[in-house]
Amino acid sequence: MRNTSIDFKSQVTVKLADVKLQGALSRLQTRFVEGRSAVIGEIDDLPATRTAAAAIRDRVLNDLEHWLLHFEQQATARGAIVHWAETGEDVNRIVAEIAAQHGVKTAAKSKSMVSEECGLNDALELAGIKVMETDLGEYILQLAHEAPSHIVAPVVHKNKEEISDLFAEKHQLPRKTGIAELCREAREVLRPAFLNADMGISGANFLVAETGSVLIVTNEGNGRLVTTLPRVHVAITGIEKVVPTLEDVTTLVRLLPRSATGQSITNYVSVLTGTKDNADHDGPEHFHIILLDNGRSSLVGSEMQEMLRCIRCGACMNHCPVYQNIGGHAYGWVYPGPMGSILTPLLGGIEKSPDLPNASTLCGACAVVCPVKIPLPDLLRKLREKQMERGMKSRQETFMLKAWAWLALHPAIYALTTKIGVRFMSMLGGKDKLLHSLPGASGWTNGRDFPAPAGRTFREMYRQGKRK
Repeated sequence: MRNTSIDFKSQVTVKLADVKLQGALSRLQTRFVEGRSAVIGEIDDLPATRTAAAAIRDRVLNDLEHWLLHFEQQATARGAIVHWAETGEDVNRIVAEIAAQHGVKTAAKSKSMVSEECGLNDALELAGIKVMETDLGEYILQLAHEAPSHIVAPVVHKNKEEISDLFAEKHQLPRKTGIAELCREAREVLRPAFLNADMGISGANFLVAETGSVLIVTNEGNGRLVTTLPRVHVAITGIEKVVPTLEDVTTLVRLLPRSATGQSITNYVSVLTGTKDNADHDGPEHFHIILLDNGRSSLVGSEMQEMLRCIRCGACMNHCPVYQNIGGHAYGWVYPGPMGSILTPLLGGIEKSPDLPNASTLCGACAVVCPVKIPLPDLLRKLREKQMERGMKSRQETFMLKAWAWLALHPAIYALTTKIGVRFMSMLGGKDKLLHSLPGASGWTNGRDFPAPAGRTFREMYRQGKRK
């Protein structure tokens, strides 16, 4: 997937003006935010469970090479073949080679953000392999030639009417408007893909080092059909997804669906281990697992290592006021929201994503809901610090920050300046006490009105309160 995050600011303007998108994004509140709130309390000791989950992830990241090699050893012993890919291009090449080796002409694919990261579908199509997305959301996007806008609900930016129009156009069938009818139509189109595919392609939520297993959690039966019916199964995931034991996975799976979709548990939890045995009724004859680096190893041992804890639940974006207003496409790459504002600069280069570290209010909601306790606001601040160190900020912003820092180190001058400032802004607020335009900071007032200050600083009001 091409990285267009350099266009973030211009895309934000477009998305804020998109009435259909704004309506579609409102569903995040009811479906995901309120859904999470309703079920997260089912965990008796949530703080302790989150701490345990973070510790599991840290245990792996602090000795990642050991756990990866242990996983490879166990997976190989059970008939799987493990491949190591340094870049997305390496993933595409390996999958194409596997397909050629087994005479693959068609592939059925379940949702995988890592495959989006690599641009796998386009690469396979160029190699003459027909790829069918089988996750309903991803299938809709494949028909529309669009990228996902959310890592869990990839088609959250579209409404039912748009999907009805799309199906009628692409399927050449009478337009349907009921959700059940649309799902049935998609099922009838997709079912032959499961039965006829030579190869199944999936991602992996977790890799279990203890057993060499790939674990995926899904809400649609497509994930299980893709991984068991085709004679060749290829699982693609990042190197950070390894977990020591199945018991460790149970802790993470308690948190993942509750954080992601507001469910106590997903419909399907599939543990895929090795190849089909003589006694098995289904399963692949050939099982390939591709472990992608693509910049992840450079984060191990760095001040940004905590980002690798991420279990891709999407809770941070569901609760982020920025994402809730602009959606995922504005971020310009596979990973949107707070986690994308960190991962995209880290994996793709901060110079290609200069606005993303600043695409946050730093309200802290993302850190509060993160099931593995990633300090997302702190990591965003660290990226902003890197930008300052590299001289990537504009002259105006650099001057303003340095001026503020100087004032903060001179309390008397700071007090006088703020005293004058609040009185000036109170005067600008006029009778309606709203700042419609703020000189030198038009970016803050172009799309909103700010409440004007009362005309006194906090220090003045505090002193007056103490005297009373």
